[in-house]
Amino acid sequence: MSGVAGYRIALLDWLACAAGGRDEPAPRAAQALGDGLAERVIALGTAGHVLDFDDTYLPGLAHLSAPTAPAAVVLGAELGATVGEVLDAYAEGFEAMGALTAANHPRLRERGWHPTATCGVVGASVACARLLDLDDERRAAAPRLALLGAAGLHAAFGSDGKSLQVGIAAAAGLTGARLAAGGASIDHALTAGFEETYGARWVEPGTGTGAIAFNWIKAYPCCLQTHGAIDAALMVREQAGVPDGPITVTVHPISRQAAFRDDVATGLEAKFSIPYLTAYTLLHGAPDADALRGVDREARALANERVRIRTDAELLESEALIEADGAAARVEAALGSPQNPMDSRALTAKVHALAGDALDGALDDPARPIGAVLDAVQRRMPV
Repeated sequence: MSGVAGYRIALLDWLACAAGGRDEPAPRAAQALGDGLAERVIALGTAGHVLDFDDTYLPGLAHLSAPTAPAAVVLGAELGATVGEVLDAYAEGFEAMGALTAANHPRLRERGWHPTATCGVVGASVACARLLDLDDERRAAAPRLALLGAAGLHAAFGSDGKSLQVGIAAAAGLTGARLAAGGASIDHALTAGFEETYGARWVEPGTGTGAIAFNWIKAYPCCLQTHGAIDAALMVREQAGVPDGPITVTVHPISRQAAFRDDVATGLEAKFSIPYLTAYTLLHGAPDADALRGVDREARALANERVRIRTDAELLESEALIEADGAAARVEAALGSPQNPMDSRALTAKVHALAGDALDGALDDPARPIGAVLDAVQRRMPV
């Protein structure tokens, strides 16, 4: 879904993920940092990403809400902004980050960077610059100042570090905008340094639009590049249950790179394991957030003993093929993709599973103070 409705759905989905993730270990550690504005952004950003259930933009293979939303929501609450004002700022940051990630996919990931965190400083800074009502000169300086804090490693996937570095990126974006508001300036040559250091291509904020039309609202709380395999496993499970003999899963090389874990020991690692998630789904059905707080022994054994992964660059990046004795399935667009979106009932069920009724109608009134919505996320109480 595109346009204003698309941004509203994506932000509501992210808010629900933040409500559902706020009691996980990484957000709790972030909450202990303190009560400053940047610290609150880190904590909320970590909570929104820790379940890996938040929306994902496939052309950039990045979570555009993950750093942009917490910066916009926390700063908006601090400034007394409304839901409508925060949605507008969030949408501007979302699109700026979308353009930057799409221009650099898959180069950033291939060099070991985490695009959501590395490019997220730009999305967060653009959103905050709008909320701070900066003039054109200072608005242009904000994302360049934010680039001073750009970081985030692919190696952190499967650990607390993945969500923490996204929260840190959100705070770096906020800081860049606040420094610009305070009068700091920076040479435009900084973007050339960004390109050289990260092997990236700079894209000026404001030059990209339409990312929201290619945004996934996730049906499963794990790496997007496992979702095709999960849906294919559901089809095989319906056809034949758990097949006998070897089970071969074929995916695009990008999927294998993103979801690189094999033998897993923790729920966080399991979120990035195509073999484990295939095995779990064959045995038990699609995983929910509770299922991925630990590792199922039977699924781990099945994954290690009989599930094998191969890659095929001719597949779509989101495609998966499962072949086994007596069963086969192919999925090009998993549930939650723009081509196969969840219906309104499924979206509501996801929000309720994560946040109860705390977010019912939360974004319907553009004049509502965003602070009331933030309170609902943090307390899981009705708005």
